[in-house]
Amino acid sequence: MNSARFAALVATQPENEMFRFSLAQALLRENQAAEAVAHLEFCVRKKADWMMARILLGKTLLALGRPAEAKPWLEQGLQLAIAQNHEDPERELRGILAELA
Repeated sequence: MNSARFAALVATQPENEMFRFSLAQALLRENQAAEAVAHLEFCVRKKADWMMARILLGKTLLALGRPAEAKPWLEQGLQLAIAQNHEDPERELRGILAELA
């Protein structure tokens, strides 16, 4: 689905974090990273344990050349990956964070 369809869903239910996350993903597929940031920020504020939203926000900020802003989200994503026993994201995040150090 393209971003216009998800944007229409968000317009009908702006507090729905799943619609926001899907819209952010669609925007990223359409190379509109800057537009995706606000929706990802909404998602991480809405759910404290949403690992993937934090990882995607961190990666998006990195892609936008904003590593200082990305790092805390990636660190939080790593902590959640560890706590939730997600080995692949944990390994990936450790690599990304090592490159930022």
